[in-house]
Parts: sequence; structure tokens; C-alpha cells
Amino acid sequence: MLRSKLALHDTSTTDPNRQLYVFPPGFGHRRKMTLSPKSRKRVLSGMRSTGKLHLGNYVGALENWVRMQDDYQCFFCVADWHALTTDYADTSRVKENSLEVVLDWLAAGLDPEKSVIFIQSHVPAHAELYLLFSMITPLGWLERVPTYKEQRENIKDKDLGTYGFLGYPVLQSADILIYKADCVPVGEDQVAHVELTREIARRFNGLYGDVKEVFPEPQALLTPAAKLPGTDGRKMSKSYGNTVLLTDPEPVVRQKLKTMVTDPARVRRSDPGNPDVCPVGDLHKIFSDKATMAKVNEGCRSARIGCIECKSWAADALLNLLNPMQQRRKKFEENPRLAWDILEAGTERARQAAAETMEDVRAAMGMSLGYEATSEGK
Repeated sequence: MLRSKLALHDTSTTDPNRQLYVFPPGFGHRRKMTLSPKSRKRVLSGMRSTGKLHLGNYVGALENWVRMQDDYQCFFCVADWHALTTDYADTSRVKENSLEVVLDWLAAGLDPEKSVIFIQSHVPAHAELYLLFSMITPLGWLERVPTYKEQRENIKDKDLGTYGFLGYPVLQSADILIYKADCVPVGEDQVAHVELTREIARRFNGLYGDVKEVFPEPQALLTPAAKLPGTDGRKMSKSYGNTVLLTDPEPVVRQKLKTMVTDPARVRRSDPGNPDVCPVGDLHKIFSDKATMAKVNEGCRSARIGCIECKSWAADALLNLLNPMQQRRKKFEENPRLAWDILEAGTERARQAAAETMEDVRAAMGMSLGYEATSEGK
């Protein structure tokens, strides 16, 4: 089982001479990684360690991340501590789920030669900066975060009345600012979190930035949000049980689409339909080529094609995307240590960048780790 393999790969080590390497697919040798100078704008983003990803994760974020790698210096973290803010009662699958997320990232095209890929909890400096930020963040700022109220109201099967859940936007701010990120790719529902991060950076700089500002105020990069429905017509989400996973094999994809809801006005085969109000039509708009879209529009509106045929074409389009990903993922599934090596190398690079920031933070706060003579001793 994957879990038994994961148990062998702890990132802690007592060997100070241990080298961290990446071993990308197709490379015949291991190659030590270093952090390049910040010559391009820096981006930080991440996903919670929820296990295998679905098409909504790909369309909503991952596809955009892959494109950004050539234009930005990218840091991508698996946010396993964030997963604990709601799933703290059972941590048995957190590590396994983290690796599953990374396998999907690599399969989708994240390149460890271009991006820093790591797990949040493997860089303890995140927690240190989170602690320092929590000292200066007013409670009112956290209580007004829209997602805090929304999730408290909607998630009834978990106790979210915890300090960790209330404070998770501060941890998110630490994740971003510890790499002095210039930009954060987000959907519209996350803009409030970036604005809170800007406020925390502004407050820290105002309190401690007498000599120079420690943190930049990151900008939100709005990710275009395609309308991607799940099989029941609602937003695709694991909590709704309506997802198509990036790892679903062809028979599963086709079966899920066969049961997908369609235009409710099209009751009989002879009834004309409207792809603009049909969840299957939404899939076509995202994944199908122009020729297929033309057939869907003409055939559905004229009732010359049935929903089963239309769903089959949508499945074809999805499989054109998923099959190459699944082939790339298979290399890592057969040897998960390859992915873990990439994570270890990414962790080393992330720690380096985080350590540099924490030196600036401690110096600004007058809390550096080195000896400094007191004014009386000078």
C-alpha cells in the first residue's frame, strides 16, 4: 500500500551532510537543486492536502499554475497544516493525501526544474511567522473574513470553534509573506484573504519597518473561473460527491458522464435543447474543440443528437486531457520515492528562502538570534 511506502520517507535526518536531489521523469541522473536569485516576480500558491484532485482543481488553479511557471518564480505548497484546521480529529491520511496531491501536480505539468514544490509543514518557519503575525492581528480582522462565517454556518458535522480555524487566514498570510511573494493567483472568493495579507504586511511594516519595509504587499492575480459543474449540476466538489477525478480510468469517466444531469427542458429525445443551460454543454465549452462544439450546438438545438451521444463526445474530450496525465502519473505511482525526492529538494529551496525572510523579520523586531551588546555594554 502507498501508506506503507510513505512511512519510509520521513524528511527529518540527523546527517548534516545529506544531499537533497530531484529526479524528474526522463532524467537519467540526480541533480542537486539550488534557489535562483529573485529575477522574476514571485508567486506563492497552494492546495490543502485532500488527496487525489478532480477536474475542478485543475480548471480552477492547476492549469493556470502550469502556465505561470515560465513567467514567474513559483512556490507551490501542499498546505497540510491548513487541512488540520477542519480535519484535525483524524490525521491518519494527511501525509498520504499530501503525496497524492503532488502526484497530480507533477502529472498535470508542474516542473520541479521551474517551480519550488514542497509541503507546508516541512518548512517550520511558516509556523514561526504565523505566531509572530498572530501577536499583531486584531480579532476583528479575522471575524470579518467571509469564508470564516460561511464555513461556520455550512459545515455542521465538525467543531470549527477553534483557535486554529479562526486564525487560518493568518497562517495563509504567513505562507505568502514568508516568501515575499509579489502575486497570489486566486479566485474571486479568495480575494479577501489576499487583502488581509496586505493589511498584515502593512501593519508589520508600520510597527517594525523603521529601517526598511520587510514585506511587500502582494497583489491578487485573479484566475479566470470557468463554470465547471459536477455530475449533479452543482459546483464540482468532493463534499458533494459529484467529481471526476484526474485519476479516474476511462470506464469510470464514461459512466459518471452517463449519469450527468442535462438541460431540464429536454425531457424527450425529440425535444430541442440548449447547451447554454446544460451542465454537459458547460463541459464542452471548457474541454471540447471548435468542431465538436459546432456539432453540439447544432445537434442539441435541433434535437438531431441525443444526450447520450453528446455525453460521449464530452467524455472523449475529457479523456484527451486525462490520459496523458495518467501516463505521467503512473511513473510516480510505480515509484513514489521519485516524487518524495522532488519534495525534499523543493523543501530545501523553500527553507532557504524562508530563512532569509525570518532573518529580516527578527532583525526588524530586535529579536535576532545572534549576540548583540546592550546599550550599557557598548
